[in-house]
Amino acid sequence: MTDNFIILPVLVHMFTAIIAIFFWQKVNILRAISISGSSLGLVLALQLFLKTRDAGILTMQAGDWPAPFGITFVSDTFSSVLVLLTAIVALSVSLFSTAAVSTNRIRYGYFAIFHFLIMGLNGAFLTGDIFNLYVWFEIVIISSFVLMTLGGRKPQMEGAIKYVAMNMLASVIFLTAIGILYGITGSLNMADLAVKVAQIENRGLVNVTGLLFFVGFGIKSAVFPLYFWLPSSYHTPPSSIAALFGGLLTKVGIYAMFRIFTLIFVPDNFMMNLFGTVAALTLLTGALGAISKNSMRRMFSYLIVCHIGYFIVGLGLFTQIAIAGAIFYLIHDIIVKTNLFLVSGIIYKARGSTDLRRLGGFYKDYPRLSILFAIVLFSLAGIPPLSGFWPKINLFQAALTGNSLILILTLIFASFITLFLIARIWLEVFWKNLPKGDAEKNDEFETLPEGKKFMLVLPVAGLAAVSVCIGFGAEYVMEVSQKIAAEMIDTQPYIHAVLGNILSK
Repeated sequence: MTDNFIILPVLVHMFTAIIAIFFWQKVNILRAISISGSSLGLVLALQLFLKTRDAGILTMQAGDWPAPFGITFVSDTFSSVLVLLTAIVALSVSLFSTAAVSTNRIRYGYFAIFHFLIMGLNGAFLTGDIFNLYVWFEIVIISSFVLMTLGGRKPQMEGAIKYVAMNMLASVIFLTAIGILYGITGSLNMADLAVKVAQIENRGLVNVTGLLFFVGFGIKSAVFPLYFWLPSSYHTPPSSIAALFGGLLTKVGIYAMFRIFTLIFVPDNFMMNLFGTVAALTLLTGALGAISKNSMRRMFSYLIVCHIGYFIVGLGLFTQIAIAGAIFYLIHDIIVKTNLFLVSGIIYKARGSTDLRRLGGFYKDYPRLSILFAIVLFSLAGIPPLSGFWPKINLFQAALTGNSLILILTLIFASFITLFLIARIWLEVFWKNLPKGDAEKNDEFETLPEGKKFMLVLPVAGLAAVSVCIGFGAEYVMEVSQKIAAEMIDTQPYIHAVLGNILSK
C-alpha cells in the first residue's frame, strides 16, 4: 500500500534541526523547540506503527519513480517498531538534555545535531534502497561524531577519534560491498536485490559479498572481534549523549544486519555457523570485559557489547522462534540501555563520580530514586516478570531445539554475569556507606532547582514505565516480535509490496 505518511518521522526531525539553527543563541527556546519536535515525532511514529499494523506493509516512491528505479521508503512491522522506539528514546533524551546539557554545549548546536542524528536513524530504518541506507548511516556517523566531540574535553576527543576511525572503516567496507552488489545485479533496491541475488549462479561471489556486509555492519554493531572501539568511546561524552548512543547507535547496525541477511543474503550453513560463533564470542568477551571494570559507564559499555550477542544468536539459529526472541530482546534493550546511561548521569551529579569504589549511600540519601533505579537495573538483569526475562526464554528454547550446547552455555554465562554485575552495582552504589573522603563533596543534584531535578528524573521514570509495560505486556510484545520474525522468514509480502506492479507483468 502506497502512503506518503512514511516520510513524516524523518521530516519532523529535519525541520526541528533546521529551526533550531536559527535560534542557536536562545537556550530556552532551543529546549522548547527540541521537546516540541520530539513530542511531535513520537505522535507521528505511533501513528505510523498503527497504520502499518492495520494496513500491512506501506511503501512510498520518492518523486513517483517506480521501484526499482527510484528511491523507495518502506514501513513494515520491523521498521515501524524501531521508528517508534527511536521516538520514545528521542523524547526521553531531549527532556533529560534540557537539564543535563550545559548552556555552552546547547549554544554550540547540540539540539540541532541531536535532531539530525534522529533524522538519520529514522531514515535508515525506513529506506528500501541499500545505497540510501549507506547515506543515512553517514548522516548518523557525522552527527554522532559532532555530539561526541562537543565540549572538546581530552577524553572526548580520544574516544571520538577511535569511534570515527572504526566507523569510517566500516563505511568503506559497506560501500565496497554495495559496489560489488550493484556490479553483479545492476540494482540498489533491496526488494529487487532479494529477487536477483537468489538467481545468481556464482554463490561464492554472493557469499563473499555477504561477508563484506557482515564485517561492515559488525563494526557498527560492535560484535567480536570488532567491538573494542565502543568501550573506549561510549563512556567519554555527557550522559545524555551516551544514553542516545548506548540505546540506538549500535542497534542501527543490528537492524541493517537483520534486514540484509533475511531479505537479500539468506544464510546458508556456513553463515549460520559463523553467526553462532561470533554470537558466542561476543557474549563471552563482553561479559568478561564488564566484570573487570569499576566504572559504571565502562561497565555498561561492555554490557552493550555482551548483549549484542543475544541478537546475533537469533541470526545464527535462524528459526522463527530465535528471531522473535532476538527482536523482543532488541525492543527491551533499546529502552533499558538508554535508561542505564541516564541513571548513571544522575548518580554522577549526586556523587561526582561513576567509579564504584567512590560511591555508596545512595539508598540512604535518595530512597525513592533508588527504588526507581532498581526497576531499571533489575530489568537489565532479566528478573521476572520484568522485560529482560521473556525474550531469553525464546532464545534458550531455540538453542535447545537446535542442539547448540555452546550457545546455551554462553547465554547462561552472559545472563549470570549480568545478574552478578547488577547485584554488585546495587551493593556498591546503594547499600554500602559513602567513603569518608567522598562524603565531603558537594551534592550537585541536591542543589539543583526543583524544575531541573524533575526534568532529570521524568525521562528515567518514563522509560522505566515503558520497561515495566514491556514486561507485563510481554504477550503483546511477543506477538509483535513473532510477526516481525514471520515477515523475515517469508519475505514475499515485502518484495510484493515494493515491486508488486513489476512482478505482476
